[in-house]
This record gives sequence, structure tokens and C-alpha cells, in this order.
Amino acid sequence: MSKHLKEHLLNLLKQEQKRRLELQKRYCWLQHARPNQHPPAGDWRVWLILAGRGFGKTRTGAETVRLWVQQGLYRRIALIGRSIQEARSVMVEGESGLLACHPEHERPHFEASNHRLKWKNGAVATLFGGDHFEKLRGPQFDLAWVDELAKFRQPQALWEQLLLGLRLGTNPRCLITTTPRPLPLIQNFLKDEGTVVTQGTTFDNAANLAPTFIQQIIKQFEGTRLGAQELYAQVLSERQGALWQRSMIRYQQPLEGQEYQRIVIAIDPATTHHEQSDETGIVVAAVTAEQTAYVLEDLSGRHSPADWGQRVVQAYWRYKADRVVAEVNKGGDLVERIVRSLDPHVSYRAVRATRGKATRAEPIAALYEQNKVFHIRPHTLLESQLCDYIPGISRKSPDRLDALVWALTDLLLDKENNPVLKVWQE
Repeated sequence: MSKHLKEHLLNLLKQEQKRRLELQKRYCWLQHARPNQHPPAGDWRVWLILAGRGFGKTRTGAETVRLWVQQGLYRRIALIGRSIQEARSVMVEGESGLLACHPEHERPHFEASNHRLKWKNGAVATLFGGDHFEKLRGPQFDLAWVDELAKFRQPQALWEQLLLGLRLGTNPRCLITTTPRPLPLIQNFLKDEGTVVTQGTTFDNAANLAPTFIQQIIKQFEGTRLGAQELYAQVLSERQGALWQRSMIRYQQPLEGQEYQRIVIAIDPATTHHEQSDETGIVVAAVTAEQTAYVLEDLSGRHSPADWGQRVVQAYWRYKADRVVAEVNKGGDLVERIVRSLDPHVSYRAVRATRGKATRAEPIAALYEQNKVFHIRPHTLLESQLCDYIPGISRKSPDRLDALVWALTDLLLDKENNPVLKVWQE
């Protein structure tokens, strides 16, 4: 064999190896999927993926179905789109659909006339349209994938029919991929213990989206109500009488060239630590020289004193904060004692609530209305607490809200020039 022929064959071999590696990488989903695209562990009935446009919801749904079929976990599957046409064009034949995510030798056979996919191992998936939910009467399944449920005309009726047929096997499950809308059904899923909720934004998948698309949507939708829903996947329900409405919460990064003038961490401590205890509110916020405030992080939770103390001190140095602010009414000098024991160099200031929660919160809500406060990203639990709080009606102590109010009060309301503030602070 000549030298040139050997080199030619060697190049062909290298090209084939490269092609196989590229195919392997393309079709090994769990190796390159983001963590929030991996199927959740644990015992659950519904996996609800609430995510913004371009997050990769369809790809996640298709790859999850493929994975579970390959593993032999599920054999009778319902694929449900808003219409039978959308189920076919998006979930099956789309760029991120089931046919595209399978390598050719594993690809199921699509019987378009029967609205059915068949795998070589015997698994079968049938397509349905949400507009004709009555066709779910009779069939039974061990797995269902519902895409864009929030767009359905009658989502509750569809869900009720699907539940009656989701009865095969030992662990029937449902995967729902959708951009959120404030539907009662979505709200029920968020409260259901059998539902695992994954939330994500358009920007989670920025590496796979055109830079011009990212620039355009930021320019067009950043800080708007539509952007909060379609990009950041926020469930924008409005509650009559609440101090905060979803439309008041806007997302924005500091403008180019802006720097934070001050950063504070505010704590609203819980007085007990057990399963039924209140949360300890911990919010990090900053203000620029232009007196625009940004909510940077919500570290709140049901933490032990040692745990929340560590979180506060670590955040203090991570953000290079100027001050820790803590309400002392409920915890006395507990906060200062714990923070000082962990790091005596932390700058600390105590505040005391001498007026009601609503009186303290109203000026802060007004600052949101005036577009003087922005969140640098969604803080889901904090925002839910803000928008659920109705003065005089809400009973549960909104600890995240309290911490936010203390932080923004310290940053934006000048004690010396604000006569109302004088009676709030020590």
C-alpha cells in the first residue's frame, strides 16, 4: 500500500471518528443538558417546567421522553399539544422534537395518519390536541407530556380527563412544559406537594440563542410585565388590595457605567427554629449614586441561628457590603450577638419597628411604583410574598418582605430629612 493511500485512509478514519464523537455528544443529552433540564429525583407525580421563551422546554420534554422510553420505564405515552397540529409540528417533527433528538438508528416510526409514534422496543406515543380533550376518554397511559398548557382554551378540563387516563404501571407521571400564565390550574400545581416545579428564564439558554435575539428582547421587553412573564417565567397574578402588584416588579441590571454606592444586608430574624417556625428574612440590596435601588439576592429561609448567621457574614464579604441591618423587636440583641461572634468586623446597625408593618411597607411599595427599585433577576418566593401581602388581611408574617423593607429603607429613605422615618428607626 502506497504512502499516499495510507495517509488518505488515515484521514478518512479520523474524519469518521470525529463524526461519531459529534453524534455521541449531540445525542448524549444528560452530558450537556443544564442541571435544571435534568429529570428531578424523588417521588413525584408531575414535573412542571415553567420557563421563558427559548429556555429549551421542548427539547427538555422530548429528551426526557426519549430517555425514559430507552430505559424501559414507560410504554404508553400521551403527547398533548394545544392542537393536534401543534403536537405534530412542535413535539414530534419540530427542531427540538422527538424525531430530531433521536439518532437515526433509534428513531421511532411516525405514523402521521394515526397520530402515533412507535419505538422498536414496543413503546407507543399517541398525539392529542388540548382543544379536543374529550378524545382522552378511554385511552390509558403511564406517561404524558403536555406542551404549553397555559395556552390551552380549557386547561382544567384537559387536566381532569388526562388524570383519569394516567393510570398504567406502578408510577404514572406527567411532564408539563409551558410558559406561565396566571391560571388557577398553574397556581394549584405550584401548591401541590406531588408536583416538582422547575423555573427558568430565557437567559439560562443564552449560549444557544442568537446574540441579536438576546439584545433585541432586552431592548424591547426588559422591565415590562410581558417580559417578566415571557422571559423570566413569572406567574403574574394580581391580588386586589395587595401593596405590590406584579406590574410593579421590574427586572433590570444597572446601566453601563453605574456603580453601587452602598450595599446593605437586612435581616428579619425568626424567634424559633422548628418545622413550623417563621422564616428568617435575609435580603441583599444596593443603591447607585442616582438613587436607584437594586435587589441583589434573597437568602431567606427556615434557618437555624447559626445557619443564617453564616449566610449573612458570607454575603457581607461576598458583596463587600457596607452594613448589616437587623430588626431587634423579635430577636433582641440576638442578631448582633451571632454576627459579632462569627466576625467582629461586620458593620452592624439595629432598627426597631415602632409602627405597623403596612406603615413601614407603603413608602417602599411607592418607590416600586416610581420605578426606583429593580430586581436584577427573579426572586420568586420574595415576589410572591410581596404580591400576596394585603394590609390588615394577611395573617402570616411576611419575613422576606420585612427584610426587603428594612434594606430599602436604609438605602433610600433619609432619616434626617424624612419625619416619618424618624419614628421607624432607633
